[in-house]
Amino acid sequence: MKESTDLKKNKIGLRAIAAEANVSVATVSRVLNGNNRVDPAIREVVLDAAAKLNVDLSQRNKTKALAFLLSNRAMLHAFHSRILLGAEAYCAANGWDMVFLSYNYSANVPWKELHLPKVVQRHDVVRAVVLAGTNSANLLELLDHKGIAYSVLGNNVIGEPLRLKGDTVYSDDIQGGQEMTQYLLSLGHRDIWFVGNVRLPWFARHYEGYRRAMAAAGLQPRLSGLEFEDETEMGYINTKSLLAGGEPCTAILAGNDQAAHGVYKGLRDSGLKVPDDVSVAGCDDTASTWLYPGLTTTREFPEQLGQQMVKLVLSRIAQPNLAPRIMTIPTQLIKRESCKPLATAKEPLATEAAAG
Repeated sequence: MKESTDLKKNKIGLRAIAAEANVSVATVSRVLNGNNRVDPAIREVVLDAAAKLNVDLSQRNKTKALAFLLSNRAMLHAFHSRILLGAEAYCAANGWDMVFLSYNYSANVPWKELHLPKVVQRHDVVRAVVLAGTNSANLLELLDHKGIAYSVLGNNVIGEPLRLKGDTVYSDDIQGGQEMTQYLLSLGHRDIWFVGNVRLPWFARHYEGYRRAMAAAGLQPRLSGLEFEDETEMGYINTKSLLAGGEPCTAILAGNDQAAHGVYKGLRDSGLKVPDDVSVAGCDDTASTWLYPGLTTTREFPEQLGQQMVKLVLSRIAQPNLAPRIMTIPTQLIKRESCKPLATAKEPLATEAAAG
């Protein structure tokens, strides 16, 4: 009896929306079922009508699953694995399922030429997408054109997508980089180098915070940014490179903890000790538990990022015409043994290492 009553209410709801939008009931049904062949303008009219009638669209489709799309990243990447854990936990707590997908694509391909995983285009299987990994503007534009709801980790988006319809969650690594640099400055360091590939957005944002703090202190930022795919290898080679250059260096800020791991190895192979010779700091707090001495770093909160991405996308399912939203999660400076006050009487260490 209850099922029959619900069905009757559903039909009445469809008719009311159709009348308000001045379209057929079949058109309303196609829109609410996520049919991508409906003209975008008609789709907007139908969604506007549903909003005016206070129709909760999240209850119209019994499918309660999201797709977690990990783009252009290794499946076991520590930071993104923790984002997945947070996203899945929030789904489970709210009665939703999550489908995990690994997806690789080029940032240089026009959005019309990208091919989404088939399940993402099945609105009867998944209702929206949570985007982690490394993404670019073309994929976001494709999702917008197909009317697929999504939320994305903004720190890892390459390029500047215009007029996004989805939601973005950031970890405030710009502020984190600035606070870490200020901490190193407070320890007396002035010859502070940044190690990281700033062509990648997560390194570029951390570097921007570092640059702001250096500029505020009247100091020139110093970048060692040779590009390597492996982040630990990148940290190692950039450290060896800057030391070989013979310029003063008393502290190194690595763009993330994996790069900091490489910095440790580069300093050790050059006969230098952390922090006695060079202080080292990282970002993201994913490798600090197995580095010695303990790594001073900026703690980000990937589980919270995942939770907030799911929270935003679920509210968008219920209210598709919400304006795009941006949320920023603060970071925390974690002080450990890898940084120490500068001994002002000490000679520039890079010169010592080069001479040695």
